[in-house]
Amino acid sequence: MELEDWAGGSSDSEVSSPDSDNEDHCYAYGDIPKLQFRKGDSKARWKEELGMAEIISHKGRMWITTGIMHGGKLYIFLEDTLFLAEIGALQLFDDDDKCIPLEDIYKKVAGGVGGSSWESSEVYRHLKSLGYIIKRHGVCWSMKQVKTVPSSIDGEAENGCEELASVTEIANLFSSMQINDVRPVFDVYPPNSKFRKSSPGEPMFILCINSGGPPTKKQIEDLEGQCKGVPLKFCYVEHGRVSFFSFNEIELPVLP
Repeated sequence: MELEDWAGGSSDSEVSSPDSDNEDHCYAYGDIPKLQFRKGDSKARWKEELGMAEIISHKGRMWITTGIMHGGKLYIFLEDTLFLAEIGALQLFDDDDKCIPLEDIYKKVAGGVGGSSWESSEVYRHLKSLGYIIKRHGVCWSMKQVKTVPSSIDGEAENGCEELASVTEIANLFSSMQINDVRPVFDVYPPNSKFRKSSPGEPMFILCINSGGPPTKKQIEDLEGQCKGVPLKFCYVEHGRVSFFSFNEIELPVLP
């Protein structure tokens, strides 16, 4: 088994936006890391029925690698929303055009809205701050990708994207998931300035977040079968520290 701590393995370091200016401010919330704030140039409206946010205006290159396109609209999951709000790149509004404060976004994460969790948000923040490109496993970047990718026998597209006809189906898919399930959570791509959602290629690895004990041999074998050859990694989060590990070979001791 390989145990990895990327960049020290801790997500409690300072996270900053590359576009931040001299008017940045720091914000702390419990064990949340210090974050460099800047004026939010992008805006989104929270869709309670979806557990997702719909982007209503956006600026910056970050949107090349953030959000999923469906029906000509751009949507982001709660971990995207939280990360962008924390760095000051996004303002979130409700249906009455009132700005939703960061504290209320934390409450949504704590409540598991849209299949989110503190663990997944910590992992997302950690990898995103290192420059990795991340999306939820099982959802295509865009409808164009869905139309061009053939389905496999089990109903999933070969790159792990489910062929979902609407963003409502995506929301329903994740709303019923349990945080403690041992399952693929994120597709992770290396930093790439030429990345395109229409042709993302294979992810660098598929990440499972492990919030309980270590996965069983049967669980690992089943997950490796689902990943269809894409490397599989596991992640454990404790007190804000993010650790990654993978299994090269599994051997059980033979009792005499």
